[in-house]
Amino acid sequence: MNFKRLILPLLCIGAFVVDAWPCTNLIVGKNASVDGSTIVSYSADSYALFGELYHYPAGVHKKGTWIDIHEWDTGKYLGKIEQARQTYNVIGNMNEFQLTIGETTFGGRPELVDTTGIIDYGSLIYLGLQRSRTAREAIRVMTDLVQEYGYYSGGESFTIADPDEVWIMEMIGKGPGVKGAVWVAVRVPDDCISAHANQSRIHRFDMADKENCMYSPDVISFAREKGYFEGVNKDFSFADAYSPTDFGMLRYCEARVWSFFNRFTDRGEEFLPYIQGKSSEPMPLFVKPNRKVSVQDIKNAMRDHYEGTPLDLSQDFGAGPHHAPYRLSPLEFEVDGKKYFNERPISTQQTGFVFVAQMRDNLPDAVGGVLWFATDDANLTVFTPVYCCTDQVPPCYGRPDGADYITFSWKSSFWVFNWVANMVYPRYDLMVDDVRSLQAELEEAFNTAQPGIEQAAAQLLAADPDAAKRFLTRYTALTAQSTLDAWRSLGEFLVVKYSDGVIRQTEGRAFKRNAIGQAADVIRPGYPKEWLEEYVRQTGERYLIK
Repeated sequence: MNFKRLILPLLCIGAFVVDAWPCTNLIVGKNASVDGSTIVSYSADSYALFGELYHYPAGVHKKGTWIDIHEWDTGKYLGKIEQARQTYNVIGNMNEFQLTIGETTFGGRPELVDTTGIIDYGSLIYLGLQRSRTAREAIRVMTDLVQEYGYYSGGESFTIADPDEVWIMEMIGKGPGVKGAVWVAVRVPDDCISAHANQSRIHRFDMADKENCMYSPDVISFAREKGYFEGVNKDFSFADAYSPTDFGMLRYCEARVWSFFNRFTDRGEEFLPYIQGKSSEPMPLFVKPNRKVSVQDIKNAMRDHYEGTPLDLSQDFGAGPHHAPYRLSPLEFEVDGKKYFNERPISTQQTGFVFVAQMRDNLPDAVGGVLWFATDDANLTVFTPVYCCTDQVPPCYGRPDGADYITFSWKSSFWVFNWVANMVYPRYDLMVDDVRSLQAELEEAFNTAQPGIEQAAAQLLAADPDAAKRFLTRYTALTAQSTLDAWRSLGEFLVVKYSDGVIRQTEGRAFKRNAIGQAADVIRPGYPKEWLEEYVRQTGERYLIK
């Protein structure tokens, strides 16, 4: 099958121009990145989430306009709030000024959820994006909103980033009927990387450093009032007070942060005892990487399953005969009265959507902000460029033909990527290289085209800003649709190549034929040697030929 023809148009354009513990954010400061970008990733991991690209258009609103707030996870109506006089264009989790907001939920102390609050964490993200131009402004807007209307959700870690700065803000409510929240925000140094994954990561913070740290006035006094903290202020830890660690917080959550630090620093062995529960010393909030990190590095890091580490999922019996780095949920199970667990890596099969946000201060906002977006499992998907000026959702990233979480459509990227991934999971090590080949080909094509596309867009922007935005919106749609077309063709190829437990021979992506034009003989891979040995141990002499 000719996959190349499906991506050639992109190269031509470039020539002239709810599971437990969901979600992971990886963070790179601008001086820690290869090209001076600030970089943020986010995976929305849930067994009840349809992967789509959201859009909120810019607008000017009359004073006294009110809007309804519905809980992002469930659609439950929570109440009304006053609309801002001006709102900005938001595509996915990035707005027209390159501001990006991601999150992971840590929950924390359940008694602090304000069930009477109006604003949940998801609404808070998109309200912040619609009303803010910078990360610092977003922190003020978000904290003011929950102070005025109440915070409905549990404990949350937010990544709030613009082309110049990246902040981590952690927030938790004050309990039923008590408006507002306690929170702290810490700036990630420009030469550092950081991450969070469903566990509060801000421990001690420098209250005197007003430039790099912000917090609610009562963040410590409220903890004292509730009996969560008794020491002196300098020893206060937000995480210890509001989200104490347990086994799950370490092994399912902090372990993902460890995997990221292990990949880009030389400190993995130093931090390993902490996530194994053998040390009480937490990992630092941020660390300096041992090399510059690229946007593609972060795309690949979002595909991580602890490969090559003591937590590698692909190298034990649970991986099955084909070394799949996945486990069926739930994470914990019981056998003969004893409790066991599976690892929870960064990449997981239940992802709705995933992005890597690239923000650059040396380019105009319309060109500098790219939300590299994908649907389904980060490991088996393709990131396509979505420019922050885009004001239309590519049809395949929406709900074509009424597609949703339980309605399949061949026009939906979410469902086509799910279709291919679910073919690969059972025979992972046999099939994944075919996926990797096209995945790399497409992403390399987009990376190669990027400078030309952006040069053309910048030239247009100087002469006709609206034309530049239309150009980038069309390019966003073209890359998304071309990727969907290529992936559907890949699925058809895989069905033919691997059906019935055999492998039909190929040369590249064409099927071999013999001298008289018939299909070449199939390959019968059978089971791996170590699996057959275990099979015999389990069945004894039942299948022994005597």
